[in-house]
Amino acid sequence: MANTTSKRTDPQQDGGSNNKQVEKSSSTPTPNSNSTTTKSSAPSVPPASLIPVQPTPLTSRDKTTKRLIVVLSQACLETYKMNSNNSGPGGDRFALLNCDDHQGLLRKMGRDIAEARPDITHQCLLTLLDSPINKAGKLQVYIQTARGVLIEVNPSVRIPRTFKRFSGLMVQLLHKMSIRSENSKEVLLKVIKNPITDHLPTKCRKITLSFDAKVVKVQDYVAKLDDDESICVFVGAMARGKDNFADEFVDEKIGLSDYPLSASVACSKFCHGCEDVWEIY
Repeated sequence: MANTTSKRTDPQQDGGSNNKQVEKSSSTPTPNSNSTTTKSSAPSVPPASLIPVQPTPLTSRDKTTKRLIVVLSQACLETYKMNSNNSGPGGDRFALLNCDDHQGLLRKMGRDIAEARPDITHQCLLTLLDSPINKAGKLQVYIQTARGVLIEVNPSVRIPRTFKRFSGLMVQLLHKMSIRSENSKEVLLKVIKNPITDHLPTKCRKITLSFDAKVVKVQDYVAKLDDDESICVFVGAMARGKDNFADEFVDEKIGLSDYPLSASVACSKFCHGCEDVWEIY
């Protein structure tokens, strides 16, 4: 009997000790399990409330939404055909005329290098499209070239940062009449019919900037607009010239500074003024 009892109790004692060892080993994590857990854990995703909502881009069909419209007038966007020796397998090649690369050509044509400054338009577009007012969906941009071509700019377009890539994009636009997104097929840039007034909101104050006009503070000027009144600013995207390029459209001329300003700085001052009044931060 004693032997039988000892045989019955020994497995219980062994089993108890084995259970304790199992519990101890399971409660002590191994380094490999920690590293596996860390690697497999998904990155944290911010809550939906912290992700900014992208506004619907404005179009010329919208005639009621209050907004700032900037027209880059007299923009130097002109293409020229390169020599046939440089033509690729696809046929004729074109380039955007500019004063840095084509000084010899401009001299042959008897033209001033100031007439070939597409970099001014490039700088203005970067300033405008990077602004908070554009990200808030309250800005619309048009380009009117020195040759009278009118271009509508989609607020969501990403203008190339380098001038070389920008030049290629403008050549493609002026020859194909439109640029579409590769992913969504959304029209980003397109040539539209003149005049510009056909594409402006119904209630819109139209002004242009002049160094000879009375200097006003942009915030004070914008604050006097009606609640449903938009404002359209014609900015000369040129190196030099007269400020009569929009006389047939504008209601009045104003000055922004006692000092001459570049077109890009003028665009920036107007964007900041509207952002302050309309509380866009």
